[in-house]
Amino acid sequence: MDVKIVFLHHSTGGVIWRGGNNPFSHKVIRKLSPKLSDVIDRRAVLPVLFKLYNKENSTEYSIEEREFPKEKPYGWKNYPYDYYNIWVKNAGDVPYMDEPTLEILTRQYQVIIFKHCFPVSNIKPDQGNGDIDSEIRTLANYKMQYIALRDKLHEFPDTKSILFTGAVQTKANVMEEDAIRAKEFYQWVLNEWDLPDDNIYLWDLYGLQTEGGLYFKDEFAVSPENSHPNKAFASRTVKLLFYRIIDIIQNDGRSTLLTGDRKSS
Repeated sequence: MDVKIVFLHHSTGGVIWRGGNNPFSHKVIRKLSPKLSDVIDRRAVLPVLFKLYNKENSTEYSIEEREFPKEKPYGWKNYPYDYYNIWVKNAGDVPYMDEPTLEILTRQYQVIIFKHCFPVSNIKPDQGNGDIDSEIRTLANYKMQYIALRDKLHEFPDTKSILFTGAVQTKANVMEEDAIRAKEFYQWVLNEWDLPDDNIYLWDLYGLQTEGGLYFKDEFAVSPENSHPNKAFASRTVKLLFYRIIDIIQNDGRSTLLTGDRKSS
């Protein structure tokens, strides 16, 4: 079976895609020399894991990465509002601000992986009952946008979607009140938003980053002041992401935990 997978991400996703290589230097190289960038891409861990798996299991799973949304013209924003804005509010067969809608992506890929950058954890107090069309990061707004996204993803039952639980920040980089709200949103996503037996699956980046705490653990980050994953964390978690994707393709995610760890028999 030929399965095409797309991984939509920005910087944190890029670190995990490459198993710890620096996504910022990679971005500079891509602008200077696309050919050299292709060489670096071939060394990225996640696509290599798929190539090895295909060779050993006679499968045809292909994965590619895409910056989504791009810096121009839409802007370097991939929060709940932005997925809602591109995929729900501006749905259809025509790209929105040069970004592919779900109607376009689902014709090309059988699996769509998407995530948020870590400022998603900067969640402010609610302002009333929420506004689905607001870019302000509040729990009420997030929940409305996520419910609309879930309904939209359900329109494409033949496409499996994998969402990372929201990336969080180190203690030095986020206010405690925001981090508490981020954990509340994470628990809502796990316990209420995520439905059984549908075409939407989770990979628990938040759980891996915090290990039950409130912040991205300093020892997993580039530094206490830099909330990007360090190489050791990325090299470990890219394998867990790989296991989770394979299990979702083959077993609807029944053989792995949300982190990608294999369930004990």
